Amino acid sequence: MPTSSSHEHHFECRLSWTGALRGPTTSYQAYSRDLLVEVEGKPPLLGSAAPAFRGDGKVHNPEELLVAALSECHCLSYLALAALGGIALVGYEDRATGTLAKIDGQFRFREVTLRPRVWLAAGANVDAARALHEKAHRECFIASSVNFPVRHEPEILVK
Repeated sequence: MPTSSSHEHHFECRLSWTGALRGPTTSYQAYSRDLLVEVEGKPPLLGSAAPAFRGDGKVHNPEELLVAALSECHCLSYLALAALGGIALVGYEDRATGTLAKIDGQFRFREVTLRPRVWLAAGANVDAARALHEKAHRECFIASSVNFPVRHEPEILVK
């Protein structure tokens, strides 16, 4: 559970390598990448490496979770700014993608692109809603913590 002070917020999780039950790390090809992540009071999260790195493609991997964290943080920042700015949203979805590439001999994220699709209530200010994406990007804690570009290509629709 997160703990807070006025200037810091702490988050905890417990990670267990459940793949150990299938055998030790005797070779790179043979060991299981299965993991269990637990956060107090929440459902457990099954994880593994991405299939490209010999993991289980049926469960979450850290690369997907990083892209999801950026998408979720942008959404929550945007929703807060819209509410504070009096812009009535009636829907929001995103199709985020991230590119992992070999950079300077090491795999790193090159960029993440968020593609938020936002639905406004009739009469809402479309230009103001579009402009809020840049502010949401600046206020997103996760985006301001990574060392690669996080781009956004918003689509604004009116219901």
